[in-house]
Amino acid sequence: MRKSLLSLILALFTISSVWAQSRTVTGKVTSEEEPNGMPGVNVLVKGTTVGGITDLDGVYTIEVPEGKNTLVVSFIGYSSQEINIGNQSTVNVTLMPDTQNLEEVIVVAYGSAEKGNFAGSAVAIKEAQIANRPINSVTNVLEGQAAGVITTSASGQPGESPTIRIRGIGSVNASQNPLYVVDGVPYSGDISNLNPNDIADVTVLKDASSSALYGARAANGVIMITTKKGGAKKSTFNLSVRQGVSSRALPEYDRVNAGQYYPLVWESLKHGQMTSNGLEDGAASQYASENLIELLGYNVYNVPNGEVVGLDGSLNSAAVNNFTDLDWYDELIGTGNRGEYNMTYSGGTEKTDFYTSVGYLNEKGFLLKSDMERFTGRINVNTQATDWFKTGINLSATMADGNSSRTVNNSSSYVNPFFFARNMGPIYPVYLQNQQTGGYILDANGQRIYDTGDMIDLGSVRRGPGASVGRHVTQETKLNEDLYDRDVISARAYAEVNFLKDFTFRTNVSTDMISYLGIEYDNKIVGDGAPAGRTNRTNTRRNAVTFNQILSYANTFNSKHYFEGLVAHENYDFKYNYQYLAKQDQVLDGNIEPGNFVVTSAANGRVDTYRIESYFSRFNYVYDDKYSLSASIRTDGSSRFFEDVRWGTFWSVAGAWNIEKEAFFNADFFDMLKLRASYGEVGNDGLLKDDGTPNYYPWQALYDLDYNNANEPGILQGSLSARSLLWESNNTFDVGLDFAFAKRFSGTLEYYYRVSENLLFDVPLSLTTGLESRPINIGTMANSGVEFQIQGDIIRNQDFTWNANLNVSTFTNKFKKLPFDEQINGTKKYVVGGSIYDYWLRDWRGVDPETGYGLYTADEYLNEDGEVREDVKIVGTDTLTTEYNNARQHFAGTAIPDFSGGLANTFSYKNFELSVLVSFAVGGEIYDGLYASLMSSSPDGDALHTDALGRWQQPGDITDVPRMDNINSAETNGTSDRWLIDRSYLNLRSINLSYRLPKDILGKVDASQATVFIAGENLGWLSKRKGMFVSESFNGTTSNTYTPARTFTLGLNVSF
Repeated sequence: MRKSLLSLILALFTISSVWAQSRTVTGKVTSEEEPNGMPGVNVLVKGTTVGGITDLDGVYTIEVPEGKNTLVVSFIGYSSQEINIGNQSTVNVTLMPDTQNLEEVIVVAYGSAEKGNFAGSAVAIKEAQIANRPINSVTNVLEGQAAGVITTSASGQPGESPTIRIRGIGSVNASQNPLYVVDGVPYSGDISNLNPNDIADVTVLKDASSSALYGARAANGVIMITTKKGGAKKSTFNLSVRQGVSSRALPEYDRVNAGQYYPLVWESLKHGQMTSNGLEDGAASQYASENLIELLGYNVYNVPNGEVVGLDGSLNSAAVNNFTDLDWYDELIGTGNRGEYNMTYSGGTEKTDFYTSVGYLNEKGFLLKSDMERFTGRINVNTQATDWFKTGINLSATMADGNSSRTVNNSSSYVNPFFFARNMGPIYPVYLQNQQTGGYILDANGQRIYDTGDMIDLGSVRRGPGASVGRHVTQETKLNEDLYDRDVISARAYAEVNFLKDFTFRTNVSTDMISYLGIEYDNKIVGDGAPAGRTNRTNTRRNAVTFNQILSYANTFNSKHYFEGLVAHENYDFKYNYQYLAKQDQVLDGNIEPGNFVVTSAANGRVDTYRIESYFSRFNYVYDDKYSLSASIRTDGSSRFFEDVRWGTFWSVAGAWNIEKEAFFNADFFDMLKLRASYGEVGNDGLLKDDGTPNYYPWQALYDLDYNNANEPGILQGSLSARSLLWESNNTFDVGLDFAFAKRFSGTLEYYYRVSENLLFDVPLSLTTGLESRPINIGTMANSGVEFQIQGDIIRNQDFTWNANLNVSTFTNKFKKLPFDEQINGTKKYVVGGSIYDYWLRDWRGVDPETGYGLYTADEYLNEDGEVREDVKIVGTDTLTTEYNNARQHFAGTAIPDFSGGLANTFSYKNFELSVLVSFAVGGEIYDGLYASLMSSSPDGDALHTDALGRWQQPGDITDVPRMDNINSAETNGTSDRWLIDRSYLNLRSINLSYRLPKDILGKVDASQATVFIAGENLGWLSKRKGMFVSESFNGTTSNTYTPARTFTLGLNVSF
């Protein structure tokens, strides 16, 4: 790197004699709605890549190269203007509303482009769509706002971000995540480290022609994030204060209460005896009544154990519940709170602009011991040092710490609050109570005692075997610790030189440094750490450095021919340092530091390195604003591959035709009609290990350590050499029609076809190798879809405006080539012609009205003797079975929706503005495993869904819920398409009501602008089943995750 810097300095001195002269132009951009100045407006010198944005007061400063005389001023929602500068040094502009955004300037790879001449596929989210929303991560704004972008809904854990996919699923065993680029440089940290208040623009690059310049890491699309910068002359101070509360957005599944639970368990015991021992109805009923409490342990009623449920299966009419605190959520779920405070100071002179910010966020989740505290700071300074030299630096820092709930990787663990509380039977109290009379049993200090379900020594009894005996999620959550501390420092710096009139040489250097400390402690009283106590520390450090050099050229010839091109070199260096320490046997209570534990149970660490070196080029040509051509090429060398095959070449071509500018096109109704098409090939080197973590050395033969035999060292071969391993590549064709009409509406209709080749799969090896498999590039998968987006002012007059933005998109997924005939992965099955999310499940056919047993389509009809199997039943032309293992498996649908999208409505009346955003999906199915766990026909302490009340009870009952039967439950509780349900949903994602204070009030406090607002996020879902988190995942399964938070926030933004 030192040699590269010296070479750059020498190059700069060599060409210093040919600097071209430029002049400084300043001005202010206003509108009727914002007469005091419009922040964030794009100002571009036409025919160049020179540009900037206005500051918080609408002021801009721009260096106009010699020979250039036209500024292009644009902002989303307003008509762009081209201003002839002449000899003026001050140019003020007033923009007029226009929802069509025909000449909007968008951020693209290594530059910007006018939307009207842009031949690729991209969607931009501007600052106005981010402002006033109480979100922790800027990626939250993408849900429901961009066609072709599908997201999960972020969990309720403070600081969590949603998962994003762009145009389908690009890989099976490699990364499916898009590349995040912050201020022009790939970002190596979690995007939640960024303060949304610092974000000026988010642009999603969807097709290969838009993203190909990022080469090896762009296969899954690119999300460009641009942070704010200052403006010229006037300094501005802005204060933003937000205070809110949060609660659980999704209700719990409907579960039976104690009075309903006992009869259901009784029925399960009764039918079990009839099934296994052949007892008659009366004898089986007698057995169930006598053994009900023996099974469950707890009797919450004031009647004898054998009389809780009578021989007729009904709850004793004299029974009175003596117990309280039977809902475990009451101790775990409450009301969270959120406070966010941001201060910014920005401004500049004719030569220099600056933007500084300090932010503080303190959020406590609605779940016990889940919170986050985050401090952020940013300083962005740019200066035009001379007529030919410009430089700048953008520094940011984040310090975040908090408590994490154990819900992410512990879906079915006792320490997961949602798993434990959801599945606990409704007869078990949180606190120990007298088994005969009810009422709390207190300790020596007069405090209530947590009931772990095994406190025999205190006069209690054991819970049923399905009720997590010996565990207590509330007590464990309070005593355990799951802490994190994350520090992030990011720096972006550049130097830019203009020479020979139309040439620009720019170098960028950036670094991201992320330090993380995770602390876990399991107490020695109850749970996994008992009786000794244990702790662990995970310490990681990520360092990423990007250094590039870009030579660009832009010029307009004869007022019709615009040409722009660049050639560049870039290298990326990444280092990951990992240290882990685990110890047990705690010495002193209250001290969870490793030194307070005796035995070291694990200690390891490693350093991973990863490098990419790249050369790339792009060329754009526009003729008379009618025809646009674009081409790019990039070659990347990745350290993840063997030296003979580590270089890959990625390229794209694109073209656009503005039909409305043709002389033969006389339809005045259309303001724009642009046909565009593109094709490109990009790569994916984000290979993953089996545990989902990055694989930095997939081609190397590696050995695993820590296989010692006592004091004798030992190693185990972990992988074989794979020197022929190649990139996964994505090849995308895109065709689109951009349109605008009636001076009010604009939109896009497009189709894409995306093929992922060289997919990585583990192929089985001979047992003689000592390894199970090795990775080989051998698969192909295709995604295709249609996207439609339209926006505009439905109503627009002097006082009132109604703006709507609708986007709808589809995608289909299909395997084209696989290294096997079939592969079952959980509830899915991979076959050529099928999709990655096609369900492969047993074919559930309902309940036999005569017996109450579950029925499936039979796989085998005859036994070994050629006779009809005993489990087989013929119903009409259907051959059915009651035996789970004889049930036929089939493709039962897909998790992919028919279409999805969002609808945003903004209503403006004078100084008031109301914005409402909904997201939706229609079609597809979801496998609701959580519901399945609540529908067991053999409950023994675990909770039941209220749908169990509709079970089969006697011959002739028509129902889809089989009989309660603790012996036959395995035949009905297993994985089948019984648990599939329509995954369509409607999510009221965001509502924001704001009011801009009038000038006369602002004048009294010398404020330039002020807005008060109330905002709500995640206000509710409509779906087929109450409690189901339908937008939790892409693969259509549910888990005991931290459900989303509903947030209400009151805020004030004021500028001086």
